[in-house]
Amino acid sequence: MMQARADTTHTQTGFSWWHLLALLAGNAFLATGPWLVRLADTGPVSAGFWRLALALPIIALLAWRLEGNPVRGPRPVMIAAAIAGIFFGLDLASWHIGIEMTRLGNATLFGNSGSLILMVWAFVLVRRLPIGREWLAIIAAIAGAAILIGRSAEISTQTVIGDLFCLLAGLCYAVYLLLLQGRRQGTGAWSLLTYSGASAALVLLIVALMLGEPVWPGDWGPVITLAVTSQLIGQGLMVYSLKNFSALIIGLALLTQPAIAATIGWFVFGETLGALDVLGMGLLASALVIAKLTEESSKAASTKAAEVDSQA
Repeated sequence: MMQARADTTHTQTGFSWWHLLALLAGNAFLATGPWLVRLADTGPVSAGFWRLALALPIIALLAWRLEGNPVRGPRPVMIAAAIAGIFFGLDLASWHIGIEMTRLGNATLFGNSGSLILMVWAFVLVRRLPIGREWLAIIAAIAGAAILIGRSAEISTQTVIGDLFCLLAGLCYAVYLLLLQGRRQGTGAWSLLTYSGASAALVLLIVALMLGEPVWPGDWGPVITLAVTSQLIGQGLMVYSLKNFSALIIGLALLTQPAIAATIGWFVFGETLGALDVLGMGLLASALVIAKLTEESSKAASTKAAEVDSQA
C-alpha cells in the first residue's frame, strides 16, 4: 500500500531534460514581473488584470487550435481550474500590492514562500520524511536561496505590511499549482490556462475596482510586456511542465527565481555579482539536478520491484 502511494509522487510522463528547461525558463520569465508591475502606470492589481486579460484571447485561441474547443472541456476540469484561478487571482493581487509596499528582494523572498509548502506536500503524500539525497537537495536549495535573497532582502517595520501581502501571495500560488497539477494529466496546458485565467482576471478586476485603482493604462508598453512574458510564456511553460514533475521538484524550481532576479539585475541594472551570488546560483542548480536524479533512480527501483513482484 505504501509503495502504491509513493508512486503517486512521480508524475513524469515521457520526461526529458527539455521539460526541466521549460520549468526553469517559465520561472525566469515570471521573475521579471516585479519590475514590469512597477513600470505600469495603472494600479498594481490593475496591472495584474491586464496581464491576464490581454493574454487570455491568445491563450484561448491556442487552446482551440491545439487542444480542441476549451469551452466544451470536461466540466470537473473546468470547475477545478476555475477554482485554481481564484487562488491565482488572489496570488497576483496580494503580490502586486506587496511589490509596491516592500523591497524587490523582500517581494522575491516572501512571494516564493509557496515553494516550501510544495516541498512539504511532496512528503505528506508519501507519509515520510526526506531521505538520503533528498535532504541534500533541499538543504542546497534553501542555502542557495538564502544567500541570494539575504544580500537584497531587508526586514523592517516600514516593509512588514508589504511582506505579509507577498507571503499571502506565496501561499495562494502554492494552492494554485497543486490544483492545476491534479488536473494536468490528460488535459492541455492552454485549456487549463484559459479556465484559470478567466476566473483570475475577474477576481483581479473586482479587487482593483474595490481599491479604487486606476485601471486604464496611459502607457500600454509595460502591461503588454507583462502579459507576454509572465502569462503567455512564463505561466504557459510552468503549466506545460507540471505533469512531468513532483511537488518537490516544482518547489525547488520556484526557489530559482532569486537567482534569476540577481542575473537580471546584473544584465539590466549593472548590479555586481559577487562570489557569494555565484555560490548561491550553483547550490540552486545542483539541488535541482540532485532531486531530479534521485526521483529517476527511485522510480526505476519501484518499476523493477513491481516487475519482480509480477514474476513471483
